[in-house]
Amino acid sequence: MSRISARGFAVASATAVTTVGAVVGVAAGGPAASNDNVEATAAGTTLLADIPAGQQAQVQTASLAQQADAQSAQASAAAKKSAEEAARIKAAQDAKAKKDAAVKDKASKDQADKDAKDAKDAKARDLETQAASRAESRSTFKVQSSYSVSDVQAIARQIVPADQFQCFSNIVNKESSWNYTASNGSAYGLVQALPGSKMSSAGSDWQTNPATQIKWGLNYMNGRYGSPCGAWSFWTTHHSY
Repeated sequence: MSRISARGFAVASATAVTTVGAVVGVAAGGPAASNDNVEATAAGTTLLADIPAGQQAQVQTASLAQQADAQSAQASAAAKKSAEEAARIKAAQDAKAKKDAAVKDKASKDQADKDAKDAKDAKARDLETQAASRAESRSTFKVQSSYSVSDVQAIARQIVPADQFQCFSNIVNKESSWNYTASNGSAYGLVQALPGSKMSSAGSDWQTNPATQIKWGLNYMNGRYGSPCGAWSFWTTHHSY
């Protein structure tokens, strides 16, 4: 088997590396290494024992493997960077989607609150309209010199809301038996206002007009107990209101 010197091995190694570098350099558009550089490298190499000439191919193969490893490492780094960038973009998209959902939820809640307020306001307007209607109907009551129980009850039905009339009637039955001139000490009238003069806030004819007494009694029950039924619930426990 032929042998070459250590210098020959160094030149061969440098040539192999340079050959690979030249190939890569040319592919990348760069200048190829010169033979002078090869010789200079070989010249500075420490002499070794003679190496079989056939190992020149192994040296070239090792150099190509190093290049392949380097390229593989670069590809792995690029793939990792790409994956990190994709993860960053995905996180940003998720955060935006979450923010958009929160904004949408708030808008829906605000709309629901507005709808509820509108409904409440509409109901309040309806109640005001009903109250105005009842007030108008009260103003049309014909003043009489006296009123029967049925007359007084008919007037009450026009003034008191239908769903509250029975509770109102229960209290009046207990307090005065529908006698608008009933008195008990300072208490007076259908609902036994104490003193009776309190009812002057509803009209100066509080002593003779059951409509005035009913109006005052309804306002009193609504103001103190929320409704005639609230007043009746209190009355059943305390026997007064």
